[in-house]
Amino acid sequence: MSIFLLDSNIVMSYLNNRDGRSAQLKEWSQQGIRFASTSIVFTEVYMGMRQEEETITGLFLNSLKFYPVTQEIAQLAGNLYAHWRTKGHTLGLPDVTIAAVCIANGLTLVSSNQKHFPMPELKLLALPARL
Repeated sequence: MSIFLLDSNIVMSYLNNRDGRSAQLKEWSQQGIRFASTSIVFTEVYMGMRQEEETITGLFLNSLKFYPVTQEIAQLAGNLYAHWRTKGHTLGLPDVTIAAVCIANGLTLVSSNQKHFPMPELKLLALPARL
């Protein structure tokens, strides 16, 4: 069974019924794909949430398989950041952490921000900004 970790841009588009994300996630779910998240995605989604959206947001996020950021993952994220910085590509802490969670757990990352995830060892399913 495949597990897709949803980047915050995908979760927010889904929750706001934008960019065809609801139909895409429904299709994948019918194919037996499970969805996952991590603390960074939770944080980014809650940072942009309006108070009246809290219930539906919580229900959706809590339906996802949760992968924690462990000491091993934190170290991998730091190594990814340092590696890409030497190549002149400065990445953000949230993005290297999300990538590290996916790499360490063999997950596919679904994101519409492909440029934030240049790591060849990362299984990335890059979606267009709009379907």
